[in-house]
Amino acid sequence: MPDTDTKNVGLFGFPPYQEEPGEEYMNERQKAHFRSILEAWKRELMEEVDRTVHHMKDDATNFPDPNDRASQESEFSLELRTRDRERKLIKKIDEALVRLDNDEYGDCEACGVEIGIRRLEARPTATLCIDCKTLDEIRERQKA
Repeated sequence: MPDTDTKNVGLFGFPPYQEEPGEEYMNERQKAHFRSILEAWKRELMEEVDRTVHHMKDDATNFPDPNDRASQESEFSLELRTRDRERKLIKKIDEALVRLDNDEYGDCEACGVEIGIRRLEARPTATLCIDCKTLDEIRERQKA
């Protein structure tokens, strides 16, 4: 795990990327930085999935009281919905790793401009620059 200076810690304990003056966008150092973040995030999510499976196996009790049984089913249902969202996030992380491998990471899918280091650190799976994402959200609100 990376060095964790408490006053300068980014996502998953990684310090924010410090750009050098005149540094080329998405160079090997930047790619390695984001690969580390994405892999750490995926690893954390996968560990949480394993904990959920063990928890559900260990805590699966057939309560005679219908209220206790309903509470347990409600808890399991909430946990499964959370894991489903995380499963979708793992898929997005995998897609981001593929984009890194294909030298497509960090470029907006809509307009082709650089997404930007700070935006990618805030949302490593981002596929749209902030302008395109804002327009996308405006369109969504108008449809609703």
